[in-house]
Amino acid sequence: MTQTMRAAVLTGPQQFEMQTVPVPVPGPGEVLIRVEGCGVCASNVEPWEGQPWSTWPGAPGGMGHECWGTVAAVGEGVSSLVVGQRVTALTERSYAEYDTAPEGMVVPLPGTLGGLPVPGEPVACAFNIFARSDIRAGQTVAIVGIGFLGAILTRLAADAGARVIAISRRRESLDLARRMGAAEVIAMDDHWRIIEDVKRLTGDRMAARVIECVGKQWPLDLAGELVSEGGRLVIAGYHQDGPRQVNMQMWNWKGIDIASAHERDPAMRVAGLRAAVDAVASGKLDLSPLLTGDYPLERLGEALAATRDKPGGFVKAWVRM
Repeated sequence: MTQTMRAAVLTGPQQFEMQTVPVPVPGPGEVLIRVEGCGVCASNVEPWEGQPWSTWPGAPGGMGHECWGTVAAVGEGVSSLVVGQRVTALTERSYAEYDTAPEGMVVPLPGTLGGLPVPGEPVACAFNIFARSDIRAGQTVAIVGIGFLGAILTRLAADAGARVIAISRRRESLDLARRMGAAEVIAMDDHWRIIEDVKRLTGDRMAARVIECVGKQWPLDLAGELVSEGGRLVIAGYHQDGPRQVNMQMWNWKGIDIASAHERDPAMRVAGLRAAVDAVASGKLDLSPLLTGDYPLERLGEALAATRDKPGGFVKAWVRM
């Protein structure tokens, strides 16, 4: 096996350099993964553009955390994985040809997924968010923001027997939501009209569950307005560009539950990853219409720009090695 690898290094705002660096060595209980591809997460956009607290250069492969590939080596004590096994994993530096992960954070991929891109981590996020949402048959569920995450949550909620109202800016996103099972779609262009539309669609009851999938102030404000009394607001958007304000008086008056649905417990995260692999392998969830941008690693900057700007037909980008 080669001793060096290519890795993308963030050297400044919107500036990547391809560098040759040593291949990491798996420690005890770790595996080395030869990365086939890595999904591009929307949470990468703000660090790529530069934040007030940013420092450079970043770590080789840094920000890449949605990888899949093949086990290239195993560290001392690893017993459940073998060299040559195809896997997806929870990693941290996978914008590179190799990355390491703890054995417990790696999930094998069945042969039925051979050759297919499988960014397990973001699908796992969707499954864990869905679990925290406590969605039940017959409920009305409003999903604010239909990208990769919102689209999967639409499918999961519809499959659970809920009536999904999808709210998003782009017409093509609303069309995607329809294909994923949304019963109603609303253009996300006017705060008060959206509220009135949801009132009309629910007979003034509003939505028992509202999932915010954008990570910005206005969608969070809107989501709070759409929750019914005694309902649940699920915050799935990744809010990383500064503090947020909330209408606590309204939240108190409605008596709503708030779920910040980003799991950090390792056991919960890997359970979501296993559920994600099972769903994709069984055909319950088809990722092919959602993985719309395929870029070589050298064009990672273009993939991030597309993630930010969302050109026609875009849902999610990934990079291949």
